[in-house]
Amino acid sequence: MQENLKRTIGPIGLSIAIVNVTVGTGIFVLPALAAENLGAAVIVSYFVCAMAIFFIALCFAELGSKISASGGSYAYIETAFGPFAGFLANTIYLAGSFFSDAATASAIGKTLHFFWPAIDSTAIRPLLFLALFGGLAYINIRGAKSGIRFVIISTLSKLIPLFLLIALGFGHVSMQNVTWNGIPTLHNIGSSTLVLFYAFMGIEVAVINGGEFKNPSKTVPLGILYGLSFVLLLYVFIQIITEGVLGSHLQDFKEAPLVAVADIILHNAGKILIVIATVISMVGYLSGEMLANPRVIYAGARDGLFPKFLFKVNTKYETPLYAIILYAAIGYLLAVFGAFRQLIILASASVLLIYLGVAFAVMKLRFKKSGVVKKGFTNPGGIAVPLIASVIILWILSHLSGTEITGVFISIAVLSIIFFSIKLIRERKKIHKTE
Repeated sequence: MQENLKRTIGPIGLSIAIVNVTVGTGIFVLPALAAENLGAAVIVSYFVCAMAIFFIALCFAELGSKISASGGSYAYIETAFGPFAGFLANTIYLAGSFFSDAATASAIGKTLHFFWPAIDSTAIRPLLFLALFGGLAYINIRGAKSGIRFVIISTLSKLIPLFLLIALGFGHVSMQNVTWNGIPTLHNIGSSTLVLFYAFMGIEVAVINGGEFKNPSKTVPLGILYGLSFVLLLYVFIQIITEGVLGSHLQDFKEAPLVAVADIILHNAGKILIVIATVISMVGYLSGEMLANPRVIYAGARDGLFPKFLFKVNTKYETPLYAIILYAAIGYLLAVFGAFRQLIILASASVLLIYLGVAFAVMKLRFKKSGVVKKGFTNPGGIAVPLIASVIILWILSHLSGTEITGVFISIAVLSIIFFSIKLIRERKKIHKTE
């Protein structure tokens, strides 16, 4: 099918988009958790994450330029491997979104704790999450336009405080605090990378507009390189400032390390600035999730994968009412009962599984003709790009605990039973109709 989109996005435009979707909640809260087992050597994990994301983004760019069906990773995996794989991808993606949203809500509570310690108590914490998820659900039920405003505000507000923190923080860095105490082990690097990967997620959104890239063979690799280089440098500087200022006290501020650094550098004014920027960025992220992901549930109900009542639309605002309510309810429950670190790991693992499926899809579709546009961006490294991406992803996933790996396999088994049960019910209905 001929694409009629205007090709206006060059390397700089793509790199800006990558920075916008990547820099978000993670870097505000992860410097302490990521450095838990590595100390100053955690910088290695940043480079591992960046390398993994570079190859993963190339895979998304190739598939996005050659598969015209909507749905992103779900469409790519389904085109390559069929409906069952597509169903797993769609459901795992939703699960990852739930975990990520719950982790973000938890981080908001931890950040606000600096001003109001009681807000993170077992009594008030559920009320905070209820107001958060309930409020965002209400905004998005009233229409997509209201939800988009939150996303724009967060985009405009999150980078300036980070730049200010870096600019003013170098004078407070102690070189002793950023000196490596030894050579990090592969196991510790892998465990740290699994946690840190949360801060690099989302790049697939920026490279999905393949039909609008000028000279894709040049724009895609250069745009990804420029964008990821900027993100990597920003993250590394933030980690150095955080580690260099807090030193051995870094692990005392796992919930909101940047707030603690701002308090030292700029005192109360700096703490207020970072808290506001962090909360706005996180709420904006949640609003974006609430805007997009209930539509996935809505589409699944339309296609018969989920109960039909989730396909109902609010007659006044014409929005997927019950899908939004269900999405907000699940996020709320996970935020109330889930531990922050565990939610981050589960979110990262879910997204890594999707990325692995996309890498496999690139290799499969190199030999499949149907459903794929012949022209488009092709990775300059050939089959090596998705192969390297797959190896890195599998290595990161290998650092899941035994319980977490068991949970992944049980989840896939349950989803498989659900898929084939739905398929069997549909086939029986067809037989009854023909009789």
